[in-house]
Amino acid sequence: MATTAALQPLTSTTVTEATTVTTDWTAGLPVLPCDGFTLRELRLTDAPTLLALLTSEEVTRFISPPPTTLEGFERFIRWTEREREAGRYLCFAVVPDGYDAAIGLFQVRQLDQRFGTAEWGFAIASEFWGSGLFSKGAAVVLGFAFDVVGVRRLEARAAVQNIRGNGALRKIGAVQEGILRKSFLRGGKLIDQALWAIIDEDWYRSKAVWGEKVN
Repeated sequence: MATTAALQPLTSTTVTEATTVTTDWTAGLPVLPCDGFTLRELRLTDAPTLLALLTSEEVTRFISPPPTTLEGFERFIRWTEREREAGRYLCFAVVPDGYDAAIGLFQVRQLDQRFGTAEWGFAIASEFWGSGLFSKGAAVVLGFAFDVVGVRRLEARAAVQNIRGNGALRKIGAVQEGILRKSFLRGGKLIDQALWAIIDEDWYRSKAVWGEKVN
């Protein structure tokens, strides 16, 4: 599953861990332990697995084309570091327990200068679809965005035909606010996207029951 923001140049306890983080995230992302996996900053050593797992037709069908070479992913990882240092963007690698390298990622990028409004995206290797990894990871990333970064509104865009991606966004509590007609060029065709959003009020109201919502 993925949203179109995906490769740009849980439990209540898990959410609590994320929301108690106090860090200058522009100096480096914290390591966030989750149930069965870890979220951490991307490393150059992640490039081979990202190339192998995130470039299949199944994963890339509804997202902007990812890099197609090892060097391309290495450039992407260096770019994420520069953008994070500038305070414009953050990207967490998804590393399952027992793995050394990333099998997916979550990213958040600012849409205004104060990072009050942001867009997030995700890309997960198809082997892990349906495992619950997305729901658990999304809860932690949302907690970090709202409670640490200070985001007030978090948007996501997903191709209307992307049934799995739209369903995942709905499951974690995002609200579909409309359809962006012919807003995304993919495969030489302009396709419609659904615009989803979670605002800080939604997050704080639902945080206490995340354990139920992601199971």
